[in-house]
Amino acid sequence: MSHGRIDGVGWLTSARREPSPNFDARPAAEKPTLLVVHAISLPPGEFGSDDILDLFANRLDASRHPYFAGIRDLRVSAHFLIRRDGELIQFVSCDDRAWHAGVSCWRGRERCNDFSIGVELEGCDELPFESAQYERLCELVAILGRAYPLRDIAGHSEIAPGRKTDPGPCFDWSRLSALPLSRAR
Repeated sequence: MSHGRIDGVGWLTSARREPSPNFDARPAAEKPTLLVVHAISLPPGEFGSDDILDLFANRLDASRHPYFAGIRDLRVSAHFLIRRDGELIQFVSCDDRAWHAGVSCWRGRERCNDFSIGVELEGCDELPFESAQYERLCELVAILGRAYPLRDIAGHSEIAPGRKTDPGPCFDWSRLSALPLSRAR
């Protein structure tokens, strides 16, 4: 993936594309300055299915698992998903606003979807993430940093404290220490 680049309309050339309908335009002239790290698994604690892709495409089969009945009407997305094996999937152009942050605030500024790129890692709060995911995340941040004025990286829990816990206590922030972005602690 290190040879990938962001094309003229915000898509990473080396990522698998699975376009989501859950996005809209960023505010005029807004460029992403924040990268938000999330964790997701569907069903919770299970990995490897296409359920995350189906959720972001509004085609999740609520009959497949009892948990899905409570989320079937969600209209959410992220820009990227990094699977356990490091596969990178893009759902929304980085030039558009994905619906990943919800009610959120970063450095006194609300509505983080307006100025952020959302990256979901296939995982959960209770289990460590895979080395392949950290490697892919670092590569992705480097590529995005060349295309956009990214300044900060934060967890979903940091932009929505008390409401969200991801990427959780098993996420090793030190694995990102070489990245040229700041983190508020």
